[in-house]
Amino acid sequence: MSELLPNHLAGRWQTGGGPGTPLFDPVLGTELVRVSNAGLDLEAAYAYARDEGGAALRALTYAQRAGLLSGIVDVLKANRDRYFDIALANSGTTRQDSAVDIDGAIFTLGQYARWGASLGGTHWLPDGETVPLAKDGAFRSRHVQVPTRGLALFINAFNFPAWGLWEKAAPALLSGVPVVAKPATATAWLTQAMVADVIAAGILPAGALSVVCGSAQGLLSPLQPFDVVSFTGSAETASAIRSHDAVVRRSVRVNIEADSLNSALLLPDAQPGSEAFDLLVREVVREMTVKSGQKCTAIRRIFVPASCYAAAGEAIAAKLSRITVGNPRNETVRMGALASRQQWESVRAGTAALRRHADVLHDGSAAPLVDADPAVAACVGPTLLGAGRREAACIVHDTEVFGPVATLLPYDGWSDALAQIRLGQGSLVASLYTADTARAADAALALADSHGRVHVVTPEVAAVHTGHGNVMPMSLHGGPGRAGGGEELGGLRALGFYHRRAAVQAAAAVTDLLDGTAPEGVPGH
Repeated sequence: MSELLPNHLAGRWQTGGGPGTPLFDPVLGTELVRVSNAGLDLEAAYAYARDEGGAALRALTYAQRAGLLSGIVDVLKANRDRYFDIALANSGTTRQDSAVDIDGAIFTLGQYARWGASLGGTHWLPDGETVPLAKDGAFRSRHVQVPTRGLALFINAFNFPAWGLWEKAAPALLSGVPVVAKPATATAWLTQAMVADVIAAGILPAGALSVVCGSAQGLLSPLQPFDVVSFTGSAETASAIRSHDAVVRRSVRVNIEADSLNSALLLPDAQPGSEAFDLLVREVVREMTVKSGQKCTAIRRIFVPASCYAAAGEAIAAKLSRITVGNPRNETVRMGALASRQQWESVRAGTAALRRHADVLHDGSAAPLVDADPAVAACVGPTLLGAGRREAACIVHDTEVFGPVATLLPYDGWSDALAQIRLGQGSLVASLYTADTARAADAALALADSHGRVHVVTPEVAAVHTGHGNVMPMSLHGGPGRAGGGEELGGLRALGFYHRRAAVQAAAAVTDLLDGTAPEGVPGH
């Protein structure tokens, strides 16, 4: 039996009981490590995080906490090669795809370290301006934001075991809030290894960072009113979290990122042969294949003018036919495995459901795997579907296949395009492709109400845009409706989730003192 990974709770390493749950290499099918948290005292662990970790973090200024983030960056950089080895073994990703996760985590931490340093030696953040409550200005109101005196519980998805932790932990720790991370079991090894390295380096106060691997049973029950929960995963699990007693009765604050049927939209001016048309094709193929389509921000629906439908399908399919799939240890492989055989079964079933209502424009399942046994490996080729018949497309707007699968749809006019996109009931991101900047601006605003981010690609940014699916710490990550209604990142806006807002009503002399200690120029506050 493989090694049982310990959990770090209550300031010490603790091993759960029982045989544990095995983690596998999704390409080779071999067992790697096991995880368990059976029998551990979560209530005591949470209390320790609040009382010890929280108090120690709040005693530091924002600039000092930013220094802690810089220290974490140094540790992760020093162990970067080992993280790539773990990702290859446990996630089955190519080195380029692993970099999206690992280097993305390091970059995000570094960015929050730089932002935090600019906040200086204060322990609170201003919210708006001081306003008079009396005609002579002698009595005033000043809104402040102070760190919540609870913990931040992160329940993360399997697709980003590195970035998924640190993009949440960076603003939480900078805010002065201790973190308890619960990574998805299938790929928990990388998360646990990173936490272990940071703990060993002694950068953070005791109790500031904890990790619990294994079952999620009982995870929410010990939460208290000033704790916060950030969840990334399915809408079904999100619903269970929202209805939990801790949320309903104790008002634990919750941030949700759930299912999302993200769109790519080709505007009418971008006809076949144009640069904007080619940019759409390139981005769709990239989003379908990076991390084997296992990104919450990946393109799932592709909308093109009806006159471009056939040409777009042919162009995307031609590029997909050149994607090699299989064992990422082989240098010729461009797309590795799904996270597990269970995920492979889910993608196969979801694709089959969509295929009953759509045409197959490119069938990735027909291509042979490179250096991988199809009976064992969780590898599947990219599949492009086409829903040219409007009456058969309903399932496309309601079913997300979390893998290398996307559907091409035609539209007749701008109002029809908007109506179809909104059938997704709220998404994390939509991308627009055009050479008409005026129309791009209008289209971005038209889509802003139903998307957390609108990514506009025009020819002048072809070489520098950050990508439809890449989540940058400077921009908002989240989305309304089906996407969960949550918000993450967006620069220092992310700190708001970990703070409590209060109005201080006092004499001018008191609010003048507050104004004198407030950091200047806090974006998003």
